[in-house]
Amino acid sequence: MNIHHLELFYYVARHGGIMEAVRNMPYGIQQPAVSGQILLLEADLGLKLFNRRPFELTPAGKELYEFTRPFFGGVEAVGERLRGGTTQTVRLAAPVFALREHLPEALQEVRGKFPDLKLTLRDAHQPLIENLIERQEIDFAITVVDGDPPTGLHSEPLLEMPLALLLPRSEKARSGAELLEALASGSGLEPLITLPPDEVIPRRFRDLLAKRGLEWTPSIEVTALELIDIYVANGFGIGLTVAVPGRKCPAGLRLVPLTDVPPVVIGALWRGQLTPATEALLVALRARAKVITAGA
Repeated sequence: MNIHHLELFYYVARHGGIMEAVRNMPYGIQQPAVSGQILLLEADLGLKLFNRRPFELTPAGKELYEFTRPFFGGVEAVGERLRGGTTQTVRLAAPVFALREHLPEALQEVRGKFPDLKLTLRDAHQPLIENLIERQEIDFAITVVDGDPPTGLHSEPLLEMPLALLLPRSEKARSGAELLEALASGSGLEPLITLPPDEVIPRRFRDLLAKRGLEWTPSIEVTALELIDIYVANGFGIGLTVAVPGRKCPAGLRLVPLTDVPPVVIGALWRGQLTPATEALLVALRARAKVITAGA
């Protein structure tokens, strides 16, 4: 097989299509050239590697992608390491509250040990984070750790955060149990504001409601916990969130813990072996997690 054809196929498979591959190639190449060389690769093998619309790898395409990924996916990292730069490069993803409130201090410690530290920071939540690691677009993440990580990934729990409902102070209910009793009695509760349904927090809450034979369909879905604060404060409803240790409740609101739900575990997630820089970051995050927990 032509090695260049394999490289082009790797980028097509990784990015989910020929146009997407062209946009993400590390060098300039036009779409017709990629299409033509992929056709030559398929002709050489005598089989189809992927369906075009919608894009989907065939079983043969999946096998070939798994074969090419370790090499082509690691080329950039090897180049950086040979140039002496990998130990000082961190590509990281985390929810925005962690990027804003917790990571700056930890990264300052890492930068003290690695003065030429290069950072790529992305705001993302659990489902997207796992996808970014799988596509080798990030090296390290702070995210919800829910059970054993996917095959090939490593995780370390750092912090536990109880689920909670965020209410206006004018709301009469004083506990999660009272709110659920009101829901069971048919009393008109405010609309529910949550993260997207595939996130761990709303999944845990749905499990709690299902056990009690209750239903509270979200009226507003947002992509960040900070947005839940904003929309509850503006009178749009009750927010499903977490009690972040050491974080003050927004003015005019109060948190009601949900004690019947397992807490959400926040931890580190990565693939393969930690580099010296990411290992130093993990050490700094462990120390910060202890301080936060002690002050909660």
